[in-house]
Amino acid sequence: MDEIGSTLKSTRESSGVSLEEASKDVNIKVEILQNIEDGKIGCFKDIYVLKDYIRNYAKYLGLDPDKLIDEFNDYMFEYTSKIPVKKIEQLIKEKEKEEIKEEKVISPYTMTVKKHKNRIYMVAYLIVIMLIICVVVWSVKQLTINTISSNEISYVEE
Repeated sequence: MDEIGSTLKSTRESSGVSLEEASKDVNIKVEILQNIEDGKIGCFKDIYVLKDYIRNYAKYLGLDPDKLIDEFNDYMFEYTSKIPVKKIEQLIKEKEKEEIKEEKVISPYTMTVKKHKNRIYMVAYLIVIMLIICVVVWSVKQLTINTISSNEISYVEE
């Protein structure tokens, strides 16, 4: 990355363009151009945005943007291939944990209904309905038993 930055810087200086002038012409902040020329890749969160900056800056300076992007890709491949797989897996797990911890804003329209809670409610409703049916059947049975015995008693007395 230092080679790419020094190439861009030497080309800009040899053409007599100041950093502020290049910033205005390319519509990229002076700090960003300075970081690119210094080879500070850690200042950028998104590599694809950095590639766009390098491509636009190279075009502005009259350099071959594809050649510089290829050099950048080679640098990134060499840089990322040195990261151990275990470290990458650990970072992925940490990121997943952070996503779980994030509190999400939920509206009634986007809220997902958890199925296990619905099952609990359904079982509770079924139990209540079964109890009501049992009470109704028991009541009807009690009324009919009392009526039959009263009819038998009244029949015998006459």
